[in-house]
Amino acid sequence: MNNYYCEAMVEVTRGALLESIHFGALSIVESTGNVLGSIGDLNEVLYLRSSSKPFQTIPMVEMGGVEKYGLTEKELAITCASHHGTDDHVATLKSMHRKLGVSVDDLQCGVHPPVDKETYAAMFLRGEEPNAYRHNCSGKHTGMLTQLLLQNLDFENYVNLEHPLQKKIIQTFAEMVDMPVDEVVIGIDGCSVPVFGVPLWKAAYGYSRLCDPKDLDEKRQAACKKITTAITHFPTMISGPHNGLDTALMKAAAGKIISKGGADGYQAIGILPDARYQGSPGVGITFKITDGDAAGRARGVVSVEVLKMLGIFDEAAIEQVADYGARSIYNVRNFEVGQIKPCFTLNI
Repeated sequence: MNNYYCEAMVEVTRGALLESIHFGALSIVESTGNVLGSIGDLNEVLYLRSSSKPFQTIPMVEMGGVEKYGLTEKELAITCASHHGTDDHVATLKSMHRKLGVSVDDLQCGVHPPVDKETYAAMFLRGEEPNAYRHNCSGKHTGMLTQLLLQNLDFENYVNLEHPLQKKIIQTFAEMVDMPVDEVVIGIDGCSVPVFGVPLWKAAYGYSRLCDPKDLDEKRQAACKKITTAITHFPTMISGPHNGLDTALMKAAAGKIISKGGADGYQAIGILPDARYQGSPGVGITFKITDGDAAGRARGVVSVEVLKMLGIFDEAAIEQVADYGARSIYNVRNFEVGQIKPCFTLNI
């Protein structure tokens, strides 16, 4: 992806001068296939990274995993998460593992410290080393273990592209974005499983269908509805209770959206039917910040602005996500030194 495919989306000022610009591309698509708006090249092929997680859990739900193992909505939600490794997240995973009869040693996501700084500090004070439960993809991997059990498949090297588990997941993803499997570009994600690259508008279309699956078969419809209901009921499972963009957006939207970010500046949002107006179709929003948005400055600004343009966020909701939307920038002495704000327009 290069700037030829992108446009300026977020600008950062300091005093009277423009100091930085975040470029990106964006697509907004209804479940009817109608493109509501775009910025840059909506055909640019990009990896969804962790924004693909809700799709990766669909096969588990379709195979009856929720019912067979008595999974709660909270437990289903964490299979779609990039959770921050809090004690509540770990407790939820341990509950699932007891029901499944698996252990932390079965997870092949690797180990990293929890994203949540308060949790990490508390662990340090009690001398606790992180394990795979704290990994932000351990929920997704637990969902994959569930699929392995349901299909009586070997746990060994389940992350491999050629494993039947991954083939089933890739097929399901391709169906949701309405593409042939062989046109989905495959890479390897940070947690070692395959990651999917598709045109930006196709990913948005997939999110619109996830939220509004009325044209899919009955089993797929039921699975999508269970997943989106679990996510909207337990938004703190998806990122974190303290500083998670996805969680904050969903809380402010009060059940009207699902939100799932991915690494390197990717963001996906799904708007549920009737959320914009009575009878409105589901909508998928996907965008990519070209520079990867490592500091997390741009994705929140774009998300809040687009949800405002689409009528999902009113002023009260915008106030709830003030730490993520357009805002003043302060230095370490709390002097206001600049602004971060959107610099794009959409004709919606």
